[in-house]
Amino acid sequence: MSKSYKAIFENNKKWVESKIADNPEYFHELAKTQNPEYLYIGCSDSRVTAEDMIGAQPGEVFVHRNIANVINTLDMSSTAVIQYAVEHLRVKHIIVCGHYNCGGVKAAMTSQDLGLLNPWLRNIRDVYRLHQTELDAIEDDSKKYDRLVELNVQEQCINVIKMACVQERYILEEQPLVHGWVFDLRTGRIIDLEIDFEKILKDIQKIYNLTDSDWVMSRRK
Repeated sequence: MSKSYKAIFENNKKWVESKIADNPEYFHELAKTQNPEYLYIGCSDSRVTAEDMIGAQPGEVFVHRNIANVINTLDMSSTAVIQYAVEHLRVKHIIVCGHYNCGGVKAAMTSQDLGLLNPWLRNIRDVYRLHQTELDAIEDDSKKYDRLVELNVQEQCINVIKMACVQERYILEEQPLVHGWVFDLRTGRIIDLEIDFEKILKDIQKIYNLTDSDWVMSRRK
């Protein structure tokens, strides 16, 4: 067994001791039911950790991560997380956070066979297809790469807004709100893409309206 693996348990022991030293009831309180206000959907990249990045404590953020922060309705993992967070945890905000220097986005920009990754990365290639005119007009490859990261976040936010559970709860409670962020690894800063949630919802409802609005409004009354 490697020293680095053993060190994990030593680090855990020290972490437990430090938490108890600060608050003897820390783990008793932690074991209570969670009540997060935020659902964070981010990339699996080991350099981008949600709680550290936003200064959140355990219990404050419900987190889902996958390669390139993709929301695909055929992916039961991400859709189940969103539905659980919206309907049961009653989160007030859903954040989709990408990051510059994303390996998944970069892989989607290359013409190569990546085996099992191909169908997953096709989601990002579809984003490129939707915005090809804008992206192909960018001559600087690094700027094009950054822009695709941003556009991928934008399109994944739209995929969240398409979901019936999100639409229905928003009609009832005007929550949750959907936000798109990009984390800049080069500066440590979070960039809010200022996704216009209400406009996007209004624009797509003619096509993606999966709720009976009259029935939902009757519940609101």
